[in-house]
Amino acid sequence: MASNKGRAYFALLGYHFNPDDITRLLGIEPTSVDAAGAYSGLDKPVISSWELSTETITGEVDVFALTDIIVKRLEPIKEKIVEVCKSHNLSPRLGVALTLSVDKNESNPEVGFGARTIRFLADTGSFINMEYTLSERI
Repeated sequence: MASNKGRAYFALLGYHFNPDDITRLLGIEPTSVDAAGAYSGLDKPVISSWELSTETITGEVDVFALTDIIVKRLEPIKEKIVEVCKSHNLSPRLGVALTLSVDKNESNPEVGFGARTIRFLADTGSFINMEYTLSERI
């Protein structure tokens, strides 16, 4: 059977912005970007994204620890995050992506956020995004 998998990420999403500008303003390299919106016409809004993610963990997935890794990296620049969200009209979000095992013997990850993460979310005006899928039988 497949094991549980999970990762946490922080993303900035918006229309018609260049993620390279966000990297320059925040001074931190993202894990991934999508610049589709930077090159689209104003008549057809397309979303761009800037994302910082943990590695995908397999087995025992600790959502508290994964989100804490992201928050610790971003806390020193949270004022910059608020500024770029205002100046570029971006939507900040902290996400957790889980693939849950269908094996009844596999443990279920506890999903929640610690006080530090909740404080960061409030200070930056971030949304929470939870994604989950079920693993396929092997």
